[in-house]
Amino acid sequence: MTERATAPGARADMVRNRRLLLTAAAEAFAEGGVDVSMGEIAQRAGVAKGTVFRHFPSKDDLLAAITLQLVDRLTVAADRLRTADDPVTALRAFMTSGVEVLAADRAFCEVIGRPSMQHAEVRGGIDRLCGVVEVLTGRAKEQGAVRADVTGTDIVLLLGGIHQTALPLLEQDPQAWRRYLALAFDGLCSTGAAVLPHPPSAPLRNESDSVPGT
Repeated sequence: MTERATAPGARADMVRNRRLLLTAAAEAFAEGGVDVSMGEIAQRAGVAKGTVFRHFPSKDDLLAAITLQLVDRLTVAADRLRTADDPVTALRAFMTSGVEVLAADRAFCEVIGRPSMQHAEVRGGIDRLCGVVEVLTGRAKEQGAVRADVTGTDIVLLLGGIHQTALPLLEQDPQAWRRYLALAFDGLCSTGAAVLPHPPSAPLRNESDSVPGT
């Protein structure tokens, strides 16, 4: 790498361009799904198309970066609620804000199953999210208001499940997901229900993954 490329001004331009690209890509994918072209994202960001590929060699690399931003956003939301006075209200508030975030992002369901979801940073982010939500869920279980066999991973997976359930209705009723959130949350809080089968494995991992975090 040349001295010019590593100069403070050049580094500042790289940071600025990456920020512009991530902002433009997040908006474009949320509105149009994953089929939005890299050229359109470059145009939105006000940079050359080659600049996109210097920062993100493929669309899946860019989708991974956007997905990580979304996961980190959910983690911050959950972390802020960990010490709330009412654990059950906190858990419901997190689930509400989480599904609301997903409902506003058209690309979310389309990203599931793509290679971008298997990026190490994305998987690490999902693990961190599940860990924070496990704390939220544990506090609600300690209060006795949420069934004892629910896990933080269950909650994280339910966010996407609720969103996908309401997806066919969202065009004519953008708030349809609230109905299914209410149904799901009532199920979490039910008493006398049948014991759940084995807990889920870490979400969005390939079944062939034998070593967690690799």
